[in-house]
Parts: sequence; structure tokens; C-alpha cells
Amino acid sequence: MFKHLLLPTDGSAASEAAIRQSILFAKETGATVTGVHVIPEYHVFSRNLLTLTETKEQFDKEGIAQADKFLEAITQAAQEAGVPCDTEYVVNDHPYEAIIKMAEDKGCDMITMASHGRKGVRGIFAGSETQKVLTHSNKPVLVFR
Repeated sequence: MFKHLLLPTDGSAASEAAIRQSILFAKETGATVTGVHVIPEYHVFSRNLLTLTETKEQFDKEGIAQADKFLEAITQAAQEAGVPCDTEYVVNDHPYEAIIKMAEDKGCDMITMASHGRKGVRGIFAGSETQKVLTHSNKPVLVFR
């Protein structure tokens, strides 16, 4: 059975619900969990550097603080359930790639994640990271809705 689950989080309500269910699943199967949050890379969107309102250092600091907050929710849920847990954040502009790589690097045998339920044109243009993980991962993916 599955012994190591990867739990990606974006901090959304859907992600939090998936985390709760994933922790319960891990407890029932005796699995460990690794939580991951993907921070986007810093990009300058202005040709006039004098108009920049945020430095790379500020961006990084805020991204790490947000990641810590999101990952702490996984740590707490796992501790309350008695499930061994590790967390990590990574920086990547393509969350699905980072999620798949993390699953491989950590030896996870399943990825569990939320679907935000975007459909139709909105789903196509929003670029569902869950859909990309499903499409590109060679590991099983359990999707919570």
C-alpha cells in the first residue's frame, strides 16, 4: 500500500480540506507525509526600475512566511493525528513540475492534492496545476474535491 504521501498546498480552503483527508488516509494506512508549498520565482515586471515597489528580498521574505504558514497547517494536522510529517518549500514558476520532482526526490509513492473544480474555458485558461500533475506524473495521484 501507500507508505509516503506528498501533500502539496496553496493555502486555499480546498487545499486545507485535502490535507485533512490526506492526513486521515495516512493515519489509516500507516503512511508518512511530506507537505510542500511552491513559491513562484521573483520577476521584475517594470522597465523603469525606479517604480519597483517590492524588492527580491521582500518578495522572498513574504513568500517564505506564507509557505511557513501553509506548511504549519500540515505539521499541526499530522501531529494531532500522530502521523510522521516533514515539510518543505521550493521555488519554481511551474508548481506541477516542482510537485512531481519533490515526490520523486522524497520517495513518495502517491501525491494527494485538491482540485479547485474549474471547468470549461476558465479551467483551460487557469491552467489547473492538479490537471498538470495528473497528466505528467508517473505516480498515483489522489484528487480531493
